[in-house]
Amino acid sequence: MRSSSPSPHDSDPLPTAIRPWKIILGVLIALLAINLWFHLYTEEVSLPRYCEQREETLDYLHKVITQPRPAGEESRRPYLIAAKLLYLYPRDGDEPVETYLLRVGTLIDNHCR
Repeated sequence: MRSSSPSPHDSDPLPTAIRPWKIILGVLIALLAINLWFHLYTEEVSLPRYCEQREETLDYLHKVITQPRPAGEESRRPYLIAAKLLYLYPRDGDEPVETYLLRVGTLIDNHCR
């Protein structure tokens, strides 16, 4: 009589062990790729936009940080463009507004040289 226990020669359609290192490695590679892409996009596409109108952009950024409705009835586009700097280069914890604006201005200056 044959036993009902599986023999080592039976083919199992499911893998006996899931290899989590493959999943972890894939996720890490994806995160690194996204980070590199974001950095390149910032350096090559976003920052050059601010080179020509640095002072205006910093003025708009100051208003975005300090006023609840900086645009009022004006066009919101320049304020949104300036606000993107908050996303690209966020303020540090309790960093004063003036210090932050100096830091962002220096970043723009260094990139635009």
